[in-house]
Amino acid sequence: MDIAALAQANPDHWSKATAIRALTLDAVHAANSGHSGMPMGMADVATVLYEKHLKFDASAPDWPDRDRFILSAGHGSMLLYSLLHLTGYEDMTLEQVKNFRQWGAITAGHPEYGHAKGIETTTGPLGQGIANSVGFAMAEEMLRARYGRKLVDHHTYVIAGDGCLMEGISQEAITLAGRHSLGKLIVFWDNNDITIDGKVSLSDRTDQVKRFRAANWQVIEIDGHDPAQIDEAITKAKTSKKPTMIACKTHIALGHAAQDTSKGHGALTDADQMAAAKAAYGWTTGPFEVPGDIKTAWEAIGAKGKSEREAWESRFAEASERRQKEFTRIFDREAPKTLSARIKALKKQISEEAPKVATRKSSEMVLEIVNPIMPETVGGSADLTGSNNTKTGDLGVFDTDNRKGRYVYWGIREHGMAAAMNGMALHGGIRPYGGTFMCFTDYARPAMRLAALMRIPTVFVMTHDSIGLGEDGPTHQPVEHLAISRATPNTWVFRPCDTVETAEAWELALTSKETPSVLSLTRQNVPTLRLEHRNKNLTAEGAYVLADAEGKRQAIIMATGSEVEIAMKARDLLQGEGIGTRVVSMPCWELFEAQDEATRRKVLPAGPVRVAVEAAARQGWDRWLCGERGRETKSGFVGMEGFGASAPAEELYEQFGITAEAVAEKVKSLL
Repeated sequence: MDIAALAQANPDHWSKATAIRALTLDAVHAANSGHSGMPMGMADVATVLYEKHLKFDASAPDWPDRDRFILSAGHGSMLLYSLLHLTGYEDMTLEQVKNFRQWGAITAGHPEYGHAKGIETTTGPLGQGIANSVGFAMAEEMLRARYGRKLVDHHTYVIAGDGCLMEGISQEAITLAGRHSLGKLIVFWDNNDITIDGKVSLSDRTDQVKRFRAANWQVIEIDGHDPAQIDEAITKAKTSKKPTMIACKTHIALGHAAQDTSKGHGALTDADQMAAAKAAYGWTTGPFEVPGDIKTAWEAIGAKGKSEREAWESRFAEASERRQKEFTRIFDREAPKTLSARIKALKKQISEEAPKVATRKSSEMVLEIVNPIMPETVGGSADLTGSNNTKTGDLGVFDTDNRKGRYVYWGIREHGMAAAMNGMALHGGIRPYGGTFMCFTDYARPAMRLAALMRIPTVFVMTHDSIGLGEDGPTHQPVEHLAISRATPNTWVFRPCDTVETAEAWELALTSKETPSVLSLTRQNVPTLRLEHRNKNLTAEGAYVLADAEGKRQAIIMATGSEVEIAMKARDLLQGEGIGTRVVSMPCWELFEAQDEATRRKVLPAGPVRVAVEAAARQGWDRWLCGERGRETKSGFVGMEGFGASAPAEELYEQFGITAEAVAEKVKSLL
């Protein structure tokens, strides 16, 4: 690669792109840590994108109709940090760039949503960013159909590397995008033929161009260092009705001694080699110094979208007051004021009628009253619509001929569904929820973790939540999955016992602004246990007294979900023998944990023996059995010790000893 020829052919472009490369080298050198090669290789693509195509205003980073830029290859974070600093994002100061990867800096090792403006999503786990982008593009299509091009009309751009495309989630993402003809999604493939271990051919021989074309994408192949080719490719991509993959042939660590080698992927910190690379670039300033004329040129790029943004604000002001209010409300993640009243009315109806239904059906009953008043909800299922009960009649199906549809048939793509839902939530204006079996949280787990890390309120509807699903057997029966979800920080795990608790859980999930929710729902029917109507949302307390002891309180039985019925029956047996027993329903541990100690003490006072019952692993229960004034010698657990089996649900509960009689015996053995 003739660096001098590149510089001479396009001097203005070259100087701007070199600023990215130089800042990258300086930041990685200062940190003695990071990934230099990708930003150095993709600087030309990024420069053309930001200068000539990306619709954004650095002074208004949250403008709803901005183009979205996603760095799926998140290890190349210095590319994004350099762009944000150079274009004039207020919070991305030179000091932040100098403190790359250091404590307290917003310039984390991989881009983290919420740390700095202009970072649209947290990337690092490869493949998640490109999968998020499908959700961003779907959200844009849905909102454009609802509000019109005057308010919503923008593109989603992605830089992805070989690692992103090798990860299995990428296949789910690109086939989804192709199926739905997401023409405003444009992916740049950093085709540099290098991974950490060496050449891509060490581990992969996929023809990515054919792969994308087979998935109904337009593919354009270019020299990723030629600004004219880059510009022409983006211009063409913007006119396509298909999503576009621009295959950018690049050189990792361009101009450095490590160029085109696996060493070029990581931290390039050798001072002599850095000096040689900068000399080849024609870059003569000191560390972290960007010449004034180059910084001014970049800041002009950051300001060029101001007129478009102001024109959008004028169009928004011309919209009806009702339209403005709704648009603002959904982007602010504010629930409609009528939601609370609708939930209360449903709870009252259920307490009076006392239906015996599975909580997956309870969830559907809630959605039937929620979806008509919340146009921002978008539902879906990973090919389990009839099992997850996630579709209501008013939604309509999202498709190429119905962009207003609010139900997505995700297909057998749990990874892709979960990540795309995160993309929808991050885009704004959408509250996504999607369903699969609880056991397949294993497949959705990376995106569930990132939703928690990013503090976004994605809702994961997980049905068939225990051995109670029956005959499908241990492959489908979740045992450890509640513990895994509960172990994840900033996640609400709801396991409601009946329709009333399900309604309360949904209300909390739909009013959350920063916490994702997991709804753990039954396949088998359960009775209504909340027979006395209360306006108050008791699930919001996490745990509460469902039935108190009659006479002296000697035992407390704690339970969740379908096992609360078992706890109530065990209480009847114990009370029949004169043993005063309290039943505590614990639909959300995380919310109970957040209560003050006085509140928790009222629910779980010291003294009585404690038994927990849940058709799952014990892990996590000792917090409530032995902690919170409990004692190990006076506590017991009735649940699963291994995997399930294939049989009808009733027999499974009997065979595994999760019965009212077993709970009562456990209590008596501890008295």
